[in-house]
Amino acid sequence: MKSFEQLVNEALQEIPELFPWDLLKEIASNEPPLLLDIREQNEFELAHIKGSLWVPRGFLEQACDWNYDVTLPELVTARDKHIVIICRSGTRSALAGVTMKSMGYKKVSSLKTGVRGWNDFDQTLIDINNQVVDPDEAESHLENKVSNEQLEPRLRK
Repeated sequence: MKSFEQLVNEALQEIPELFPWDLLKEIASNEPPLLLDIREQNEFELAHIKGSLWVPRGFLEQACDWNYDVTLPELVTARDKHIVIICRSGTRSALAGVTMKSMGYKKVSSLKTGVRGWNDFDQTLIDINNQVVDPDEAESHLENKVSNEQLEPRLRK
């Protein structure tokens, strides 16, 4: 049986990561990547990188293919384009990258440290209303909130 951490580490053997400062350079380039945020709706609505396409992880495969009610033509036709997948911390995005690679996407990357790292790098996040999110407020939404009962028994307080 593999743990989540093992699955992510295996995914990262296949999927390259970009640091926030690398992504900033790519966004400013002549051929900016497609930014794909795969977090849940409430996460995306609270704070995301401007210009990101939103597809929750649970709909990714169908959004990447024709003939589904969640099909996104912009995504289906981007198999040869550089796509940077974004999540909160850079783990779900790595796993999504493996899926997209198996579906024929040729150049997928994961944003290392995710939206949290983008915020920590003092880059702007916006909410669903295109309003700039205060970095401290964003951090409070982005921090890891593992309850005691969610911890492995040997680590509980």
